[in-house]
Amino acid sequence: MLAIARGESDIVLGPKARAALGRILELQGSPKLLSITALAGELEVNPSTLSRLARSLGYPGFGAFQDVLLSASLTRPGAFYSRQAQAALSADDRGSGVGVTRLCRENQANIDRFLDSFDVASFDAAVARIAHAPRVAVFGLRQFHSFAAFLAYGLRMIRSDVSLLEAPGKGVAEALATMAPGDVLIVASCAPYTARVVEVTRAAREIGLGVVAVTDRASSPLVDVSDAALFVPHDTSFLSNSMTVFVACAECLINACATALGDDAAKALAERDRMIARLGIEI
Repeated sequence: MLAIARGESDIVLGPKARAALGRILELQGSPKLLSITALAGELEVNPSTLSRLARSLGYPGFGAFQDVLLSASLTRPGAFYSRQAQAALSADDRGSGVGVTRLCRENQANIDRFLDSFDVASFDAAVARIAHAPRVAVFGLRQFHSFAAFLAYGLRMIRSDVSLLEAPGKGVAEALATMAPGDVLIVASCAPYTARVVEVTRAAREIGLGVVAVTDRASSPLVDVSDAALFVPHDTSFLSNSMTVFVACAECLINACATALGDDAAKALAERDRMIARLGIEI
């Protein structure tokens, strides 16, 4: 889906087929995938459309495509927070220890999924852009504001000119206006996506900024307007989007950028340590 969306694949799908594929990816793990008739009804297309889509993607038929879709388990769209809260609060945990264990195991499973689907080429492309751009800004809203703040803090340890796009006292429009082609904007959001993040990302792309998206799946609206996209699984019984693997991804990016910068990163870290000692910040 990522390659098709960017025109980087030999597979070419028309708008209707692309829309159908995007909706199918959102239904992964749904019972609607058990029947081509039920899926066609859900998508309001003919079953023959799904058979042609499967063959266009390189499968011998819908059955082979169906096997792949049924092997995954992704959150279905809809009343996301209500559904997550209901699952978290109505579970019979028989004590807090069981609930803690379940949530931690779910996050461990998401880290395994992150590693299983890890795209080295996309990650390296993101690191190269972030490490060597003249300026870097990070943008995330709602709970992703914390992710953006953590990533910006880590990157500032090893290079200058890294900031939050929406820092106190500075609006998004003003911040974007100070950036130039060659600069990089890192954006983060996952389903259900924050509309303003998508809007700002499109504006950044239109003015020539490089865009690195940290999101959850190839059908994310951030993918089409990004130069590099990193996909992070987040499905757990937490009552909102789980941030555990997103933070792990941020740590991986920071370390990789430090490696890419080499001696410059080492000098920046040494200067940081000297200033901390000079100001007596740590006990």
